[in-house]
Amino acid sequence: MDLVSGLIDFILHLDAHLVELLRQYGIWLYGIVFFIIFAETGFVVTPWLPGDSLLFALGALAAVDDSGTLSAPLLTGLLLLAAVLGNSVNYAIGRWLGQAVYAGHYRFIKVAYLRRTEEYFARYGAMTIVIARFIPIVRTFAPFVAGIGRMAYLRFQAFNLVGAAAWIGLLLWAGYFFGNVPLVKNNFGIVTLLIIVASLVPLAFVVLRRRSDAPVARD
Repeated sequence: MDLVSGLIDFILHLDAHLVELLRQYGIWLYGIVFFIIFAETGFVVTPWLPGDSLLFALGALAAVDDSGTLSAPLLTGLLLLAAVLGNSVNYAIGRWLGQAVYAGHYRFIKVAYLRRTEEYFARYGAMTIVIARFIPIVRTFAPFVAGIGRMAYLRFQAFNLVGAAAWIGLLLWAGYFFGNVPLVKNNFGIVTLLIIVASLVPLAFVVLRRRSDAPVARD
């Protein structure tokens, strides 16, 4: 419970925590955020790590960092690399494990999440790799499912690169230009929640649509 509450506090007060991390670790903050973005997209068991809100907060901090340590262009390139590599590792793991994951023998892999991600592939095809970048949970499982389905590697990487560039570019630079607007800065926790809720809307839509399409039991 302490871990969960600590994670919630970290996400809701990302701006303050990032300032403290920058003060303590300086340039090593690049490595910390690289690992977080890589892990969230690269390991199928870590969909709970912050992604969207972290990128927005990093952009906001880079815009006002008087020390000159954080560079928005450098962050963009570094985190783009982390996102691309993360998806690539996840794809490789899915390809290696194959269809066996649907048997439910891997305790840390939720088959329900795999099925929901499959619905995105059925609806949007390879574009799911791009769309999923903006949807927590699906973002983590999309490359994994692509690997299980043995999507052509070059095709996967093309969509992987486009999706990563759009995700990193839009959210980090949105934070850079708008994260320090007084209304946003003074209500950063609320803004973070809004980002999370907005990113979960497509996933909720798929879940509700699946339930509405389910056959109704008759007596």
